[in-house]
Amino acid sequence: MTVLIMFLFLVTIITRILPAFFVTKLNLPEWLVTYLNYIPYAALGVLIFPGILTAVERPIYGILGALFATVLAFLRIPLFFIVLGSILFVYLIML
Repeated sequence: MTVLIMFLFLVTIITRILPAFFVTKLNLPEWLVTYLNYIPYAALGVLIFPGILTAVERPIYGILGALFATVLAFLRIPLFFIVLGSILFVYLIML
């Protein structure tokens, strides 16, 4: 069991830590850097969107809550208040 844990630890270190040392020395084209900067937003969208549709009893409530959160975000409201406001908004429309 201990050997397995150590092996998994080494595999994880090799695949996650070592590339960090080599990527800093690479000169990537600007278009590739721009493309890579969008990956966190795409991953976040993939994680959040199914929850929007399944968090409440009817998907339309989740979609309306997401639209409300989007409006608040465009108004540059702090994130804490966007989350709180969206929860309250969905709660009120479900009454």
